[in-house]
Amino acid sequence: MDWTLEVVIVPVSDLDAAIAFYRDQVGFTLDHDTTNEHMHVAQLTPPGSGCSIVVGDLPSQRSMAPGSLHGLQLVVADAASARQELVGRGVECSEITVFDERDGGTFFGFADPDGNSWAVQQIRARADQPLIPREHRGRFGEGVEL
Repeated sequence: MDWTLEVVIVPVSDLDAAIAFYRDQVGFTLDHDTTNEHMHVAQLTPPGSGCSIVVGDLPSQRSMAPGSLHGLQLVVADAASARQELVGRGVECSEITVFDERDGGTFFGFADPDGNSWAVQQIRARADQPLIPREHRGRFGEGVEL
């Protein structure tokens, strides 16, 4: 049996600001922004990922303090290019640190407006061998409207 991690709840104080940050600055795809009499939630997915984040006001989100989620990790094929892209969109990033010269040993980080923190790891192999093959990505949210 597969056990896939597909959604991570990110606690934020301002849903609209969080959507703008993750969509416009970090570059995640906004899968949906749903409002009704019971809730207001949005789901966003990093390009090429099978796991999304959800921000909003569901009970599970209200039980966590905004900014209390730390250690989320994204993987990119080129840390320098990814960092430059984020900085160009106004995201404050740490400097790149090489902990180990082998593939996977290079990192930088950033935080959202509430202080939820992210690590970005470089795995060069992802350039030629993405975790989710490009021809299968339609199943994972790219271009899907709910």
